[in-house]
Amino acid sequence: MFKLTPFNASPRRRDEFTDFADIMDDFFNTPFRSLRHDSFKIDVEEQEDKYLIHADLPGVKRDEIKVSYDDQTLNIEIERDEKKEDENKDKNYLHRERRVSAMRRAIHLPDVDPSKLKAKLDDGVLHIHADKSEVRDQGYMVEVE
Repeated sequence: MFKLTPFNASPRRRDEFTDFADIMDDFFNTPFRSLRHDSFKIDVEEQEDKYLIHADLPGVKRDEIKVSYDDQTLNIEIERDEKKEDENKDKNYLHRERRVSAMRRAIHLPDVDPSKLKAKLDDGVLHIHADKSEVRDQGYMVEVE
């Protein structure tokens, strides 16, 4: 038989001292953002009268995305559940992996008219169009097309 090892698993034994050493190494030797702990990537483009936000969300479905504007902050939230129930209970699995994940990004945009926010998911990229305005409404949900 063979052993399955996740790609991000460390071969060494974990304890409080190695956890502390990892924290110190991460703080002093790596940039603050890393692929291991990062969420989805976004681009925010400012134009004279609007903001254009593009978020890479490959494999994410429209109903898993929630876009909201609250307290001058645009929030993009993704909640995924890859756990699937099998109809055939007679299978003898040696190894199975399923995961539930949630990611969130917040962008401070103080001069946005929330009633004119538009979001569209197209080929794994979420495009958000935010018109600038002096309107300072609090709290608004955006429907993703």
